[in-house]
Amino acid sequence: MYLSSFKFADESNEELFLNGIMRTCYQSFYPFGVLSAHHLERLDFEPVTILYGGNGSGKSTALNIICEKLGLQRDTLYNRSNFYEDYLNMCDYEIESTIPKESRMIASDDVFDFMLNLRCINNGIDDKREELFEDYLNMKYSKFTMKSLDDYETLKKVNLAKSKTQSEYIRRNLMGNVPEHSNGESAFIYFSNKIKENALYLLDEPENSLSSQKQLELQKFLQDSARFFGCQFIIATHSPFLLSMRGAKIYDLDEERVDVKKWTELGNVRAYYDFFMEHRREFEP
Repeated sequence: MYLSSFKFADESNEELFLNGIMRTCYQSFYPFGVLSAHHLERLDFEPVTILYGGNGSGKSTALNIICEKLGLQRDTLYNRSNFYEDYLNMCDYEIESTIPKESRMIASDDVFDFMLNLRCINNGIDDKREELFEDYLNMKYSKFTMKSLDDYETLKKVNLAKSKTQSEYIRRNLMGNVPEHSNGESAFIYFSNKIKENALYLLDEPENSLSSQKQLELQKFLQDSARFFGCQFIIATHSPFLLSMRGAKIYDLDEERVDVKKWTELGNVRAYYDFFMEHRREFEP
């Protein structure tokens, strides 16, 4: 445990602040009014804490606010407004032990960027390979003669092409493609590379791009990281596989007033349950 609790701006402070500005000058007061709409003023954390809710429930907003207030590492940009700093000044938190510098937030956009970069790297390598194929043929059958020291590098290429096969020439001049996996495999690799021992991690919808099987693998990885390797997690998700993590404390942001619930009580999970119960006979031999 690193982060013990976090206090957001309460409704009375929000109202005082908003009454003191010229409201007609601005179209958005974000993040004011988002979390207070669900009366969310305080979160008390466990080694694994989950913020559950549908789109627009404020779970990602809560993570972004915590991340910024704590000064955690993050990669991708996120929505801000002219009032973000004012809101952060109204927030406070309590720690149980010093938050490690390796702590960070991982958003779904980070994972998408990672997968996109892999593809771009491989596409670039493939383009370069085609250039080297042509270069090899030009060099191998070249009648080049060295006329000055300026031609030395070209001479080395000619000699290499004449002494090597095409594949050997390509390998000498080009790194192999970065291994590219499926989206789910790449996403799982990203999490396993980014999450180290003894740190606090904020995860925003980590189930994106993961199949059901990969979500179960991620669930076990996160569970083991919290249990054995000194990690604390605050996760925004509506994945039933992640919601079922052993010992997780779950805040339901879909309620009019945020409440702590068991994962089996959540609307999204109940919808899955009802669906499979309705079709249970189709699973029977």
